[in-house]
Amino acid sequence: MAQSVEYVIGGFTLALINAGLAQSKQRSGLNWFLISLLLGPIATFFIVTLDPLLPKKGR
Repeated sequence: MAQSVEYVIGGFTLALINAGLAQSKQRSGLNWFLISLLLGPIATFFIVTLDPLLPKKGR
């Protein structure tokens, strides 16, 4: 039982870290937080390998 709580806390922490990484690459932190809850370390891999979004011109 205690081990399952550790997995939940670890997954939530990873999702928060992924949200911060996503925001640093100009991507939606909330979307990547939710994706990370489902995919975990796979989402981290995608965030790290994706290029940052370019700022929109004309704004």
